[in-house]
Amino acid sequence: DKQDENNQLSHLRQILRENPHEVGRMRDVSIIGAGITKFGELWDKSLRELGLMAGLEAIQDAGISSSDIDALYVGNMAAGSLVQQEHVSALIADYCAMAGAHVPSTRIEGASASGGLALRQAYMAVAGGFIDVAVVGGAEKMTDVSDSESAHTLSMGADEEWESQQGATFASLHAMMAQAHMTEFGTTREMLSAVASKNHGHAALNPQAQFPFPIKPEAVSSSGLVSDPLRMLDCAPQSDGGAAVVLCASDRAKEFSKKPISIIGSGQASDTLSLHHRASLSRMPAIAVAAERAFAQAGRKPADVSVAEIHDNFTISELIALEEIGLAERGSAGQLTLDGTTALGGAIPVNTGGGLKARGHPPGATGVAQAVEIVQQLRGSAGERQVKGATLGLLENHGGTGATAVVHLLEVN
Repeated sequence: DKQDENNQLSHLRQILRENPHEVGRMRDVSIIGAGITKFGELWDKSLRELGLMAGLEAIQDAGISSSDIDALYVGNMAAGSLVQQEHVSALIADYCAMAGAHVPSTRIEGASASGGLALRQAYMAVAGGFIDVAVVGGAEKMTDVSDSESAHTLSMGADEEWESQQGATFASLHAMMAQAHMTEFGTTREMLSAVASKNHGHAALNPQAQFPFPIKPEAVSSSGLVSDPLRMLDCAPQSDGGAAVVLCASDRAKEFSKKPISIIGSGQASDTLSLHHRASLSRMPAIAVAAERAFAQAGRKPADVSVAEIHDNFTISELIALEEIGLAERGSAGQLTLDGTTALGGAIPVNTGGGLKARGHPPGATGVAQAVEIVQQLRGSAGERQVKGATLGLLENHGGTGATAVVHLLEVN
């Protein structure tokens, strides 16, 4: 089965090398504005307010007016379940005063990958020449209900019939992945704890983070057991928050912004929804394929990446994703984390904003928040968490246990 996966990836590389026109007939696209709210338990803010706050900040940052906007794309997973609000796209357009101008607004859902998918849909619309300027927003309200209700909603990102209804929680599915990785590669408890500790250390430098304080690896290892081997501090929180970016055709970007950031690669892939249908419990192959597609389009390779935002809903997720992308050799991501390679000051800083683990995880906003962090890094405006000389950033956002994966590459113009 592993050989089949390797053969499929090799075949994909060959197709992209032999048919570069398949990814080349597009306009260049840039991000010209970014905005983000604080993440956390924001009981005094509604879903529409969070979307509006992030969107207005991004629009102001881009230097555009409402008349410049051709379309809205909204990432949201859980509004129907948690705030009983479907038709979220119209809600956001209305509250952002876009409805009067009849600006088209589209909601994108892909579980925790909703934000990354919204970014990709807007990117394709601009690259394809259908529109020139798009606002991509993501927002979620997770904390106005009980923990059990929000946890049940998150479990809907797995296979409801064959996993959730059989008692497999989202944490237990990732615990199985962690156990498989430990068995196959010798990954240790200390390596998982190092992921959480690193990301909390980064979040301590991010005033918008839900948990802006450091924690020691020992505290992670001794926190309450959730599903062996995962402990409470291995798990991302359930959060409220919003994030937004403004996309623009690159040939117009400098009309609005002095610091546009180019999207040079975008890849998406799918896999089986249920974990038990995978060839390996320690793999998320859709991430590898999405990354392959993004790197092929960009003409770059993993070694070129300066800074990365990786989907760490659980600590094991970050390690597996790093290996799937090619930022670490198979089975080596845990040791690289222990060695400090993925921390600020290391060779490849990962999750400089704190990641899902410490910045917070409002599912619809997460993928867009990753883009905001990378834009700030490439602009050189990330403050104390700035990666010196950052020129190429990667963002990886996935849903479920890797059934949907989106990878983008951003570069300084």
